[in-house]
Amino acid sequence: MPRRRIAVITGTRADYGLLYWLIHDLHVSADFELQLVVTGMHLMSEFGHTVEVIERDGFPIAARIDLDLHSDATEAVARAMGVGMMGLAETFAQLLPEYVVILGDRFEMLAAAAAAFVQRIPIAHIHGGEVTEGALDEGFRHAITKLAALHFTAAEPYRRRVIQMGELPERVFTVGAPGLDHLTRTPLLRRAELEQALGFALAPQTLLVTFHPATLDAEDAASQCRALLEALDAFTEAHIIFTLPNADPGGRAMIPLLEDYVARHLARCHLFASLGQVRYLSLLREVSVVIGNSSSGIIEAPSVGTATVNIGDRQRGRLRAESVIDCGPRTPEIEAAIRRALSPDFQAGLAQVVNPYGTGDAARRMLEILRQVDRASLMRKPFYDLPVECL
Repeated sequence: MPRRRIAVITGTRADYGLLYWLIHDLHVSADFELQLVVTGMHLMSEFGHTVEVIERDGFPIAARIDLDLHSDATEAVARAMGVGMMGLAETFAQLLPEYVVILGDRFEMLAAAAAAFVQRIPIAHIHGGEVTEGALDEGFRHAITKLAALHFTAAEPYRRRVIQMGELPERVFTVGAPGLDHLTRTPLLRRAELEQALGFALAPQTLLVTFHPATLDAEDAASQCRALLEALDAFTEAHIIFTLPNADPGGRAMIPLLEDYVARHLARCHLFASLGQVRYLSLLREVSVVIGNSSSGIIEAPSVGTATVNIGDRQRGRLRAESVIDCGPRTPEIEAAIRRALSPDFQAGLAQVVNPYGTGDAARRMLEILRQVDRASLMRKPFYDLPVECL
């Protein structure tokens, strides 16, 4: 029996990390032929040229699609979506995948979904049904849901929301968050090994900061970044590790602010374009608090017993564990939230936190569904109306 060709799209260091075990399992499976398509920030040197990470991991890359994204202005991002859609359309026509796997909610993923949908290639969408009210990702995610034929949601409330959007219940599966697979399958570094890999020792109080633009906020990303940095000034004993923001509108304006801050505090601050999945998750396990508005603070951090200070509206609407403290993007609120997260009482309760995003076996579940599904049945998408009693 011929192997099923599965195209997996990755555009950022973040989604690659979440997709890693699914990519791995497709690559080694006798049932599937992996077609890995690399685009977006992976091919940009200013964001770490993380395609090299994929190459080092040993996965064959079927296609590389440069989005020609040299600015994060809104018109440049819209243009990049068009460039990406053209490149992805040509790639799909050459590779002839039987399914296209798309994770999440970024603009590159909407371009991939549109190209696949027009060419009648069933889309399997991961992390649909979620809400992030402070970002353009909100619209992208729900648009991809309506183009997709299969849905792999991270929690049961998200499954119900996808069905509420008119998707057939028998095509929507709760598999958990794939990023948690690392915590059950990836050997993480012990503290001494991590310090050697980073090139410096961790302090008793270490903060991990990743702050992305909240693309729908009225206040610009640079102003919010300045407020965060001013709040961090209050923690003079802490060592702080920053990772760069992504390529969303407003992200590039934040980079020189971070670079300047680190340059002024070289003894206790470090900045990385990309830590890579193993170093990042190992560090997530060792730090006192993860700060910013990355989904990793919402989804992965609770499973390793680390407190999260989630700033602003970028992740507004997502399920939260009790280890997550929300605050506004203003200096006094951020400082107060960090102090609460560092407090002995809050730290003592982290061991009892339950993560609503699953237990770390999402890749296995997704592959089993892809093995069993009848592709021909996915070529049409009837709209599912909720029963009258649900309205």
